[in-house]
Amino acid sequence: MTNIKGVWLMLLVGFSLSAQIKGMVTDESGKPVSYVNIWVQGENNSTTSEENGVFTINTSGDKNLIFSALGFEKQTIKASESGKVILKETAFKLDEVVVAHRLETREIEIGKVENETFQAFDNGPRIDAKFFPYRAKYKKTRYIKQVTIHTDNAIENATIKLHFYSVNVDGSPGEDLLTKDYIVSLRKGVLKHKFNVTDFNLRIPKNGIFVGFEKLIIEKNKQERTVIDSNTNTTTVQKTYYPFVLYNYVERDFLYVFSGGKWNKQTNVGSPTGTGKIKGYEPAINLILTN
Repeated sequence: MTNIKGVWLMLLVGFSLSAQIKGMVTDESGKPVSYVNIWVQGENNSTTSEENGVFTINTSGDKNLIFSALGFEKQTIKASESGKVILKETAFKLDEVVVAHRLETREIEIGKVENETFQAFDNGPRIDAKFFPYRAKYKKTRYIKQVTIHTDNAIENATIKLHFYSVNVDGSPGEDLLTKDYIVSLRKGVLKHKFNVTDFNLRIPKNGIFVGFEKLIIEKNKQERTVIDSNTNTTTVQKTYYPFVLYNYVERDFLYVFSGGKWNKQTNVGSPTGTGKIKGYEPAINLILTN
């Protein structure tokens, strides 16, 4: 009997360590907030709120959850207290709107890499960003007209969130340059998608810009597949979230990934100063600039 009690105690402890946390995210007026980025603090474990603001995540109640959404203040809340999360809107200082008279007589594509070899990964919930440095030759084509992104997508009209980040003094991704989420739908297949962003009136800053994508862990993007283990005859359900954004293997000074609720810089830790070139996977995103 003692052993049996011990087994039950272990099961109860294991259950208490990890459970499904379910909650809802709203604004201060009670309106659901869609597509909120929700991370377990310090872990590579996250999810996204659905269109109705509802979310679920597997973690223990004593862990902290980080809630982040464009236009709202970031919040960190104990998982056990996240049944209803109310986000406070960010007070934006509105600058004078200047409507540019664009000629659009010139175009230049930036971001292409030599010997492009696309690869796809189911790399889980995170934000990958590609850095576009400013060049003197962009002086007469400073406006960002179009974003192109390569994807491998098994679901019709799967959605992702695109971000445009300023650059901090230390070279890391800074504030999002948009004030509202930019959600795009993607057709099924291995395709190159083009999105016109002229209306955002974005110019490439002289210290460069980061363009990234955020995978949305929502029901609409989920595909389930039943897998049977031939050795044990056990059945499991595999969940895959689409689309897969394609990557190029490149050599860079650094790469940035948003995971665990923060930006993480990947550098060559093997070099004496940690500043040597690294080889890694960078999302296949290009920009079209115009005048």
